[in-house]
Amino acid sequence: MTSRLERITEQRLDSLSRIRARGIDPYPHSYRPSHNIREAITLFEQQGEGSPDISLAGRIMSKRSMGKMSFLDIRDSSGRIQLSLRYDLLGRERYEFLQDIDIGDIIGAKGKLFRTRAGELTLEVSDFAMLCKSLRPLPEKWHGLADVEKRYRQRYLDLISNEESKSIFSLRSKIITAIRSFLDKQGYMEVETPVLQPHAGGALARPFVTHHHALDEDLYLRIALELHLKRLVVGGFDKVYEMGRVFRNEGISVKHNPEFTLLECYQAYSDYNDVMILVEEVLAHIAKEVLENTKLTCNGETIDLSIPWQRLHLREAIKNYCGIDFEDYPDAASLGSRMAEMGMEIDPSKGRGRLIDELLSTFVEPKLIQPTFLLDYPLEMSPLAKKKRGNNRLVERFEGFVGGREIANAFTELNDPVEQRDRFQQQLREQTADEEMEIADEDFLEALEYGMPPTGGLGMGIDRLVMLFANQQSIREVILFPQLKTKPEP
Repeated sequence: MTSRLERITEQRLDSLSRIRARGIDPYPHSYRPSHNIREAITLFEQQGEGSPDISLAGRIMSKRSMGKMSFLDIRDSSGRIQLSLRYDLLGRERYEFLQDIDIGDIIGAKGKLFRTRAGELTLEVSDFAMLCKSLRPLPEKWHGLADVEKRYRQRYLDLISNEESKSIFSLRSKIITAIRSFLDKQGYMEVETPVLQPHAGGALARPFVTHHHALDEDLYLRIALELHLKRLVVGGFDKVYEMGRVFRNEGISVKHNPEFTLLECYQAYSDYNDVMILVEEVLAHIAKEVLENTKLTCNGETIDLSIPWQRLHLREAIKNYCGIDFEDYPDAASLGSRMAEMGMEIDPSKGRGRLIDELLSTFVEPKLIQPTFLLDYPLEMSPLAKKKRGNNRLVERFEGFVGGREIANAFTELNDPVEQRDRFQQQLREQTADEEMEIADEDFLEALEYGMPPTGGLGMGIDRLVMLFANQQSIREVILFPQLKTKPEP
């Protein structure tokens, strides 16, 4: 039995044949509209019905025929507009050509702008051209693309059907532009570092492994940008940043995608206090650029990104929200036992640092709605950070939280090569079944031995930042092509 989709496709293939029989190429090489739709609207607002003839191009989103007059709605990347097509203006042959034009087709149209009696801005078409014949129907007009997984797998249909999705990715682009603009004006230089690396370092994560056949060796897809950027600070670039994809072979959830976009920046002669100011300033800058306001709504909460942010010590926050003072538990066994008493399921392979992180993510993170910095983390959680001045059990590290999510992670960077080597070796000695381990990078350690100035470093997840500004609860809504399990071939 023939499906509805197959019947529609057959009908459109018949239309395609008739168009070609007219001597018309349904897939021409180019078309040069004089304006996009937004520019056309602005032109009419400035000049009214005395404005000159213009040409537009876009995808047909609706079609209404009433005898010898038809209306089409077309949309381009800037907006939507109505077209009016009349038999007496186009002539019989051109008007009958409309019978082979379907919703989803892309056309170009030339004519004059006017307002209908209902007040709708419309292009009165004096000529039109077929630019691309669509062989498949768009999702139903009133329901859009309701299948969530289909929206992610076929993002192009989602963008055609859902204005909200299109606006999210437009917002994402503006956020990235605002970040680059801010850092450039602050004197940072944007750089690019390798995606394929001989060592997977710079973060605690399980890497993806691939094989280079010409070199006959395994390589890792980078899990962070940190170690190469620090090499550049050693080399004399005092302010560097990179915004790029990183890859972590971990679970998939509403907060995690195996590949994601990360911003990392490093500033010589600074510490984590300077980086806190940078984070406050860049978030306020983004808000003003894309929202024209430092306030936004996320998950029903009004969030104020104005400066300054709240500052809390990690130890104090965990103690306040779940009653555990991690300083009372010097090892994983004692801390795990206390957490088990609270009813938490404990993985015996996890070290003390990972257990503290679990307390943070379970009890503290969801409560940090307004912008907050958590300061001074246990040494074992941060092998690349300097020890806190006056307390060798802690390091100078902060994480920034907004809307109940972590969006920034920063250190006063460890630049003592002897201590850095000792920390890596200690970490390897303690390695267990836990695969999320930092892998020592001998070349990085050698670079530190040449001398890296005091440095403050920042990592910020761009996807979670967009989730915040777009008021989205799933990371898949802000990544154009999120990772999904491959569907079996039909």
